[in-house]
Amino acid sequence: MSDKQTTPEVTWAQRSSSSDPEKNFIYLTIAAPDVPKEKIQLDIKPTGLTFSGTSETKKTTYHLELEFYAEIDVENSKTHHTSRDVELVLRKKELKDEYWPRLLKESKKVHFLKTDFDKWVDEDEQEDAPVDDMMGGMGGMGGMGGGMGMPGMEGMGGMGGMGGDGGFGGIDFSKLGGGAGGMGGMGDDAADEDEDDDDEMPALEGDDDEAAADTTGDSKGKSTEKLSDTPAAADSKIQEVS
Repeated sequence: MSDKQTTPEVTWAQRSSSSDPEKNFIYLTIAAPDVPKEKIQLDIKPTGLTFSGTSETKKTTYHLELEFYAEIDVENSKTHHTSRDVELVLRKKELKDEYWPRLLKESKKVHFLKTDFDKWVDEDEQEDAPVDDMMGGMGGMGGMGGGMGMPGMEGMGGMGGMGGDGGFGGIDFSKLGGGAGGMGGMGDDAADEDEDDDDEMPALEGDDDEAAADTTGDSKGKSTEKLSDTPAAADSKIQEVS
């Protein structure tokens, strides 16, 4: 039985600039889950793109053809493949402050195309929006020809310049308090210290009692000595008088 063919969902957003080419681009994501890189064919041209990808697990072939509203700079565009989708940053060829009014050349609405609200900012608010360094972690388009499994795609890092470490800067979390347990890895030492403190407390109270007892005993002894000395002193005085 042949695989069924379907049009994948596409989401998009954009940025614009009349002076900085790196801030003048289209975010484009093609949802194609469980499609391995070697099963993808992606042909990107200045005026549009053609995508095909086959998922053996889903028994589905995804196919898509887009004609852009305006031209893009293919050589300076980037792409990134994941197990869920294909993500692209397509640099607009013409530097302009104004946004494209739409992604596609034709103004008709298509069911598979949606706005990527996670990345979208309004045209007059983009200067205040955080800058996503998506270009830094993506492979180039150079030499792509008719597919993704070609030069420029190997060794790609993660999105947003994250590299292969997921954006955590190479931190070894196994050294931060016992791995997956998080800070809970500190619990044993802390508990031991608490137990030691608890064990020491009764001893301190006992020492205070003994010290108090010794003090009381000494006081009583001194009082007894003074009392025992009093009759002798009185007798001595009586004898002197006699």
